[in-house]
Amino acid sequence: MTDFTMMDLPPKLVARLTQMGIKDPTPIQKQAIPHALNGRDVMGLAQTGTGKTAAFGVPLVAQMLEMEGRPAPRTVRGLVLAPTRELAQQIMENLRGYCQDTPLKALMVVGGQNINPQIKRLERGTDLLVATPGRLLDLLDRKAVRLDQTTFLVLDEADQMLDMGFIHDLRKISALIPKERQTMLFSATMPKLMNEIANSYLDRPIRVEVTPPGKAADKVTQELHFIAKAEKTNLLIELLGEHVGERALVFGRTKHGCEKLMKVLVKAGFDAASIHGNKSQGQRDRAIEGFKSGAITVLVATDVAARGLDIPDVKFVYNYELPNVPDQYIHRIGRTARAGKDGAAIAFCAPDEMGELKDIQKTMGKSIPVTSGRPWEPSEIPDKPKGRGGRRGGGRPDGGGNRPQGGGGNNGKPGGGRRRRRGGGKPGGQKAA
Repeated sequence: MTDFTMMDLPPKLVARLTQMGIKDPTPIQKQAIPHALNGRDVMGLAQTGTGKTAAFGVPLVAQMLEMEGRPAPRTVRGLVLAPTRELAQQIMENLRGYCQDTPLKALMVVGGQNINPQIKRLERGTDLLVATPGRLLDLLDRKAVRLDQTTFLVLDEADQMLDMGFIHDLRKISALIPKERQTMLFSATMPKLMNEIANSYLDRPIRVEVTPPGKAADKVTQELHFIAKAEKTNLLIELLGEHVGERALVFGRTKHGCEKLMKVLVKAGFDAASIHGNKSQGQRDRAIEGFKSGAITVLVATDVAARGLDIPDVKFVYNYELPNVPDQYIHRIGRTARAGKDGAAIAFCAPDEMGELKDIQKTMGKSIPVTSGRPWEPSEIPDKPKGRGGRRGGGRPDGGGNRPQGGGGNNGKPGGGRRRRRGGGKPGGQKAA
């Protein structure tokens, strides 16, 4: 099948896709949509940025257009679960586009917003509901929504939901949905627990797979700096100063750390903002909109931004702190080099992050080119305190868990010495904080 017209989709939907600039199906769409239109359960394995939303959204809308009548009060016909508010927002924008000029109604409910307006909007029922698990359970507890008439269930970025500790929430929600339903599960990776979910939630699913797990985007140029923890901020300011005005996404592990780093960058003269779990939804939305418009050029974020952000002009991704789940590195750097453009991913590695670096390189099947410093020796790597760090997935929606606090090693100096400064680095000649 070469285009959407050959997939037996409603002509109105095909026309709408064309208006949105979606003319040729991506590989995951070519494989998933025909099976989904036939009512089969689908398990899709694909990285972010491969067109997964349309892979489940197009057949979802196509089948709902054939349904008669309107949803009963407080009921949902099709439920799409996403792990983060940002991803839910991205999905919602796409579904609204597909549903434009049709009788279908789509709503979104996520945390960080006043729950009362959401309760009000759900009173009349909805065809499509995009939700984060926690907020949906709050609404279910208040009897503001029912799932007994839900015939479509989509789990997007299911592996990230596992990393965030949503497995119990998923079980509760799934138990409220009729067994006679169509379920689609999409994931970028396939951890062992994912097989349990697939076996529990899906019925004889068709498995479709594109982009092997662990494969970074082809057009991303990667580089690595071995540097002491205490020196990271100075190096980041230096590197950001070499491309002032170009969009850069900086990833950290903790909410507090990201907020602190953002304030340092603002003091150093950069147009910076932050998004993490302690921000309200309004604050997160304003930061992302500012980043998209160019008013904000540096966005500091936890892994809530590792998936679901589709901003074509992000030129640089900085792993200020390496993730302790190696697949998250792939997702993070996937925020650049989108829509066929080039991009650069720069990683910082302190002594206590050598384990994370090894896991990342093992997952990718290749080493990240070293730009400065040298690999830390075992004698320079601080012992990680016992009883901290939690499980590998991080457990909470910002991912990462409690990061062990270690010293900079080597008396606070980076392995192999500081890199040579290039061109002064500070925006506007201002002094760094």
